[in-house]
Amino acid sequence: MTIAFDNSYARLPERFFHRQPPVAVTAPKLIAVNRALARRLGLDPDALAAPEWIEVFAGNRVPEGAAPLAQAYAGHQFGGWVPQLGDGRALLLGEIVAPDGARFDLALKGSGPTPFSRRGDGRAGLGPVLREYILSEAMAALGVPTTRALAAVTTCEPVWRETPLPGAVLARVAASHIRVGTFQYFAAREDAEALAVLADHVIARHYPGAAGPLGLLEAVTEAQARLIARWMSLGFIHGVMNTDNMAVSGETIDYGPCAFMDEYDPAKVFSSIDQFGRYAYGNQPKIALWNLAQFASCLLPLMGEEGPAIEAATEAINRFADLYQAEWLRLFRAKIGISVAAEEDAALITGLLSRMAEGRADFTRTFRGLAEGTAAAEFADPASFAAWEAEWRKRLAAEADPEAVMAAANPACIPRNHRVEEAIRAATAGDFAPFHRLNAVLARPFDRRAEAEGYDAAPGPEELVTRTFCGT
Repeated sequence: MTIAFDNSYARLPERFFHRQPPVAVTAPKLIAVNRALARRLGLDPDALAAPEWIEVFAGNRVPEGAAPLAQAYAGHQFGGWVPQLGDGRALLLGEIVAPDGARFDLALKGSGPTPFSRRGDGRAGLGPVLREYILSEAMAALGVPTTRALAAVTTCEPVWRETPLPGAVLARVAASHIRVGTFQYFAAREDAEALAVLADHVIARHYPGAAGPLGLLEAVTEAQARLIARWMSLGFIHGVMNTDNMAVSGETIDYGPCAFMDEYDPAKVFSSIDQFGRYAYGNQPKIALWNLAQFASCLLPLMGEEGPAIEAATEAINRFADLYQAEWLRLFRAKIGISVAAEEDAALITGLLSRMAEGRADFTRTFRGLAEGTAAAEFADPASFAAWEAEWRKRLAAEADPEAVMAAANPACIPRNHRVEEAIRAATAGDFAPFHRLNAVLARPFDRRAEAEGYDAAPGPEELVTRTFCGT
């Protein structure tokens, strides 16, 4: 099988990237091929499991038509400015145009060092590769814009972190890998020509209806408002919302120390490196706005006179709050069975969330339990829920089929942290069966079925995962 690559990013000026092949590994072995995604891309999933494509996914072979390169970008990491980051352990192999005309990047993560590695080894451990595979595919099944996992392979080589770990490589698919940090890289160098080329490229690729740099800013702001509201509606915590981890396409990118909440807590943090809670669950909307402000500052040189440009950019990103709130309300209304909006809905939703925080209620099980009659059992004090439930039942009287609305909005299964860790531990010991079972369950997260039994359970005290790690 050959892929008809059409590598538009590789046709941009050379200062946008560094061209290099991936670094070969010893003896790659296939972990998984995402057959559904392969078909979406117009590829033969059986062919992708053949030895020659295992070699491609490991970085031992560059397919015909590919143009491997490491992308340059900068970024704010936990608020601190880093003028050069870039792909330190990843390579963009090329771009695939699917049968319907949609364009996708195909990249390798863990493919060896690049000039952007900053003394790193450029490799990925098996655990982080499996975590990203599980989480990104679960997010796709939940309807969240996201990068995807096409395949994963082991390398049969150790990766050294605190201890030696088994190595792996992930084949990642994205609408693109262009980040806010990509714009920051050129803005910091006062390279207005590169900024203009990049803005035109992003508009043509992602937002063809956008009118110039201001239109691009407005479009990215809208996409991020929808994305963050979706995260919040599912209890998802990204964990490392640096500007180099914000894709201008509006996709979730870079699944490092990410996690889904068990008990609802707006201040919840899992990331081991987020010591001060900058990227806590409840902070994600305002961090997205902060990142958009950095994006806006990059576009100012392209927007004409300084005063009017600043005013227009400020107005554009200030729309984020209203866009986000409208989408948040729409999503949470559905989660409690409401399809026809009313003024009192916001208070009803926040009332439930307040009780969930006080009662240490499980986020996913509480919302799913509204339709199934089991929500009260999630509260330390069921009486607190009962008081809210009475008002909620009155509100539902105006709804035609609230149970169907809730069933479509609330998953039964999410990638619970203890289940993800269980799969990683087993795979590290050579048993990939739990990984494959978990992916099969998460591919249909809204369905109740026999093979998913037990996967909706909250962790017991001995199963709690309180910290997650980025893997670098």
